[in-house]
Parts: sequence; structure tokens; C-alpha cells
Amino acid sequence: MRTEIDRFVEEKNIKAGIILTCVGNLTKVVVRMASAKVIKTYTGSFEIISLVGTVEKGNDHLHIALSDDKGNAFGGHLKNGSIVGVTAEVVIAEFDNLIFRRVFDKNTGYDELVVDEI
Repeated sequence: MRTEIDRFVEEKNIKAGIILTCVGNLTKVVVRMASAKVIKTYTGSFEIISLVGTVEKGNDHLHIALSDDKGNAFGGHLKNGSIVGVTAEVVIAEFDNLIFRRVFDKNTGYDELVVDEI
């Protein structure tokens, strides 16, 4: 799923976008947990409850929430390797007057989002 979102953003040359909504199903889920070190993989049938985040050509930051067949919810940072099952309807809004970029922040130790006007 993430690979296809990245491909679409690259193909459309999106420099600043957000995920507005997403509904669908995954048969394989790969997520990084909040600790930023633990990556978990789940297989089965999972409903997408929510997908949120920012996208820009060459990068994205996506969080996903899902539920299993018992209604238990879980989620994390969406990683490559997650596989769409029946469908995934992803709606992306693009800002044509902005550019998103990432800049390393020594305080957090991560590349953080910077928003520039065109």
C-alpha cells in the first residue's frame, strides 16, 4: 500500500499533500510501533479504520489504524510491505502553493516537516 502511495505521489509530482481519508482492507500489515524500533507484521483480513499523514515527492509520513475480525483496533507508522486485500480507496489532497520538505532536528533526532510557500 505504501509503495503504491509513494509511486502515485512521485508520478503526479506532488510536492505537498495530505491524506484526506482512506477506507479498505489489508491482508498483510507492516507497521512500526511508537517506540520507533519495533516493527510488527500481521497477516489476515484487516479493515482500514483510518490513514492519516503527509506526502511529498520522495517522502511521506503515514499512520494507519486498523481493526481485526473481532473488532480489536491497532495501528502504527505504515511501512512498505503492507498488502491491499479487497480494495483501498485513498484520497490525497494536494497544495499547489506549498512545498513539504524534511529537515533534521537535533532535538528530536528525526527529519521533521518544514512547510514552505511557493
